[in-house]
Amino acid sequence: MIEERIKKESEVAILVGIINSEQDETKAKEYLDELAFLARTAGAIPIRHFTQRLENPNPKTFVGSGKLIEITNCIKENDVDLVIFDDELSPTQLRNIEKELQVRILDRTNLILDIFAARAQTAHAKVQVELAQYQYLLPRLTRMWTHLERQRGGIGMRGPGETQIETDRRIILDKISRLKEKLKHIDRQMKTQRRNRGKMVRVALVGYTNVGKSTLMNLLSKSEVFAENKLFATLDTTVRKVVVRNLPFLMSDTVGFIRKLPHDLVESFKSTLDEVREADLLVHVVDISHPAFQDQLDTVNRTLTEIDSSQKKHIVVFNKIDAFTYIPKDEDDLTPRTRENDSLEDLQKMWMAKTDVSTIFISAIEKTNIDNLKELLYEEVKKIHITRFPYNDFLFDYYEEEE
Repeated sequence: MIEERIKKESEVAILVGIINSEQDETKAKEYLDELAFLARTAGAIPIRHFTQRLENPNPKTFVGSGKLIEITNCIKENDVDLVIFDDELSPTQLRNIEKELQVRILDRTNLILDIFAARAQTAHAKVQVELAQYQYLLPRLTRMWTHLERQRGGIGMRGPGETQIETDRRIILDKISRLKEKLKHIDRQMKTQRRNRGKMVRVALVGYTNVGKSTLMNLLSKSEVFAENKLFATLDTTVRKVVVRNLPFLMSDTVGFIRKLPHDLVESFKSTLDEVREADLLVHVVDISHPAFQDQLDTVNRTLTEIDSSQKKHIVVFNKIDAFTYIPKDEDDLTPRTRENDSLEDLQKMWMAKTDVSTIFISAIEKTNIDNLKELLYEEVKKIHITRFPYNDFLFDYYEEEE
């Protein structure tokens, strides 16, 4: 992994998104709010966002010429360092926009890759991120190599671009090939580690980024997994032994998912996601306090489908009930109901009625309803354990009688 340059000061950023049939104004705002969180996580200071109604992005400049003039004026007035777009930009768009705005341009993919580069701690995570970075840069060589010598530090600049100017595409492809081989070697080691864990029941925490998985992991395993109120605080999968009553099982805390997660990143983190694929039980953690929790839940479910894990036995844990807000709706108000207009009791009744999946509402921070969660985990893990070790069935009855 290439060493990161030290940032002397935070950079000022502008965010840009579009409104179309797939994402209305409300959803576009949600995406830009998330993009702002990503930018702050990476160390930038977003000061303003721009949106434009376009059914399809402009193939040359993503947004129209008039909107680019607005953005240019804002850049000059506020001494802006970079502009971040909420969707992945093509090499042509990157080149044209940068020429027009005369500042550095990032897209959502590049920003996420940069955060991963900053968060990667182990050799495994660093190799995964570096591979994704090179795969992202490969089709953009024409643009990147024209000004590598004048690149400076800051978000979006960690990684391959900071070494030496590599003008030969073959060199990049060779690097990607070597990283893939290195990753295969690490994957084999991790697969052996998983096999050496024996036949203990394996439970994987999954969910959107920043929903409280690591906090819950610390609570259940009585360990100290790194947890922070930032996106992608956890990159490396952490596995801990958990014992509920008399029943031990393994629990893994996996990397959080996010909307528009770069495909190359999903591919690079295949071995990390193997913890999910090979788990016996998934615990899907959802931030019930987030206005777009339903979209986040759907994003995770789609990702699970992509990695062939959607049919696994799972339970849904709605976390952060301590941060839940409720705005009663006026009877004369004819606007559509939103999450904020539903009480926690309404949501509990709705979710428990609409699905046959075990569902529970908790607060990991306040330790609310944790005993009930442990009991639910105990019952679900016990079912799997008895199927795997049927001769141990009588032991559960014995220990429960003793208690």
